[in-house]
Amino acid sequence: MKSAFLYAATRTPFGKFNGALAGIRPDDLAATAIGGVLRQAPALDPAAIDEVVWGNANGAGEENRNVGRMAALLAGLPTSVPGTTVNRLCGSSLDAAMAGSRTIETGDAEVVLVGGVESMTRAPWVLPKPSRAFPAGDVTAVSTTLGWRLVNPRMPKEWTVSLGECNEQLQERFGISRERQDEFAVRSHRLAHQAWEDGFYDALVTPVGDLVRDEGIRPDSDPGKLAALKPSFRPDGTITAGNASPLSDGGSAVLLGSEAAATTIGHDPFGRILGRGAMALDPREFGYAPVEAANRALARAGITWDQVGAVELNEAFAVQSLACVDAWLKDGLRDPGIVNQRGGAIAIGHPLGASGGRILGTLAAVLKERRERYGVAAICIGVGQGLAVVLENLEVSK
Repeated sequence: MKSAFLYAATRTPFGKFNGALAGIRPDDLAATAIGGVLRQAPALDPAAIDEVVWGNANGAGEENRNVGRMAALLAGLPTSVPGTTVNRLCGSSLDAAMAGSRTIETGDAEVVLVGGVESMTRAPWVLPKPSRAFPAGDVTAVSTTLGWRLVNPRMPKEWTVSLGECNEQLQERFGISRERQDEFAVRSHRLAHQAWEDGFYDALVTPVGDLVRDEGIRPDSDPGKLAALKPSFRPDGTITAGNASPLSDGGSAVLLGSEAAATTIGHDPFGRILGRGAMALDPREFGYAPVEAANRALARAGITWDQVGAVELNEAFAVQSLACVDAWLKDGLRDPGIVNQRGGAIAIGHPLGASGGRILGTLAAVLKERRERYGVAAICIGVGQGLAVVLENLEVSK
């Protein structure tokens, strides 16, 4: 079986809810990401792309009707390039990368463009269609920005609580204090700001109009300021707007190919996908699902935690991130400091469908910067799932 390699990766800056990207349609954000990643492979004839696999969590608004295909057309790819959209909520673009890598490994494709997009600002309100015409009662519009909507009444009530409440339950289970969560959030902002100051993200990010940097990073964040914030989900809770990822807008793209595709793409690859893992738990435990997803990916890659030099874990909430890192330390992770060394989603943002592509591209860049051979990209997913990918840095493996 062939291997799947990374040849290029980019993302847009991530914008705040109702921020600088609020006026940009999600299909246009996706097209911008596609254009950005193709500029990293100028020798590639776009007609040689065998497939576009795109992630999106909503699908209810302007990204409806297969945004992967729409974005490819808007980006100017030939009409002969097929495109599909996958939805695994927060893990959608990492799922797209996993699906694209499998397509290459089986020999069904040589070059696959993957990625994802989300505009949480532009997510619409939806109305349920009545079973009969002209209902006499009121009808409520439901926001599709985040979380459960139009819930099937047969679904157990304990499964359909808010994402925040799920993580308050996780906090109770593991005893992760508010202070520790706030410190983790401050670290995310500090490291993300420093990464931009160091120029780390310059080659990884494709500007959108005047927005060239992530909009939500707060370099002046400190534990004292975060301690003053009120809990968001329980009166006596630990989760606040300061230690959870914000609502965001953005897109990401990654160019995958076989080893032989280097000739078509015009340069050598820099990473190889060695292992993939998926895990599902009780929907309330979604924040903890990356633990076993990453363990499975490592097992399939044939390596152990002590060989891992970098981890990109999407920070949906500080509490679930800390719970995952604590578990991996017990499994052999050598140092919690190798997790999100260039900041995470609490600072950068979490546009649901784009985050998986962001962490995969960032992981490749961190491995190169640190000259580490193996890394893990992992993400938690609402309704009780997690995904993970093991990536090998080819510059070190040679």
